[in-house]
Amino acid sequence: MSRRLVNVTLDNLSDLPTKCRTCVYWELDPVSGERAQDSGDASLEKEAWVSDTLLEWGSCGQLAYVDSMPAGYVLYAPPAYVPRAVAFPTSPVSPDAVLLMTARIVPEFAGGGLGRMLVQGVARDVVRRGIRAIEAFGLAGGRAPRPRRNGEEHPDQRCLLPADYLLAVGFKTVRPHPRTPRLRLDVKTTITWKEDVEYALERLLGSMQAPVLSR
Repeated sequence: MSRRLVNVTLDNLSDLPTKCRTCVYWELDPVSGERAQDSGDASLEKEAWVSDTLLEWGSCGQLAYVDSMPAGYVLYAPPAYVPRAVAFPTSPVSPDAVLLMTARIVPEFAGGGLGRMLVQGVARDVVRRGIRAIEAFGLAGGRAPRPRRNGEEHPDQRCLLPADYLLAVGFKTVRPHPRTPRLRLDVKTTITWKEDVEYALERLLGSMQAPVLSR
């Protein structure tokens, strides 16, 4: 069984889980995101965001494969590239940080070390860029029902990382909030931060089996 890790590109964007390919929760502001979902243009908007971010900033995600099957992914970018980042009561993200947007492992591939594989790819990429910290908007208070108009799960139920998980792996709350606190993992040295990020994200990805989206 072979495993490989690649950057998210326009060529492999279709290998993201179906709901993730058509979700623009992070990539657009709330009004534009709702409009794209209603019009059916979300997948095109997602592709446009990835294209622009790749051209202007570079790699913004990692995909893990087992043989030829996509098994997991993570997305991240500077806050300036993430319109949703300014829509929280705990915004803005610090200018010296990259925003950890979302991450998923396909359930049937859980427990095989893919979390560490993804983490190593993210750590290598971000350390090379000299980023001082990573931040994330956590979802506090569990996953209470927040249905949309059509009865589906509210986007932040599947797109935000649980705050409890982030706290458990070393993030610290920098802006508390009963629903969407902002958390941060600081960079002390390149080596120490790389080790901390690998450990923290491996724990995080390995813990997020309940809310994982199927392909």
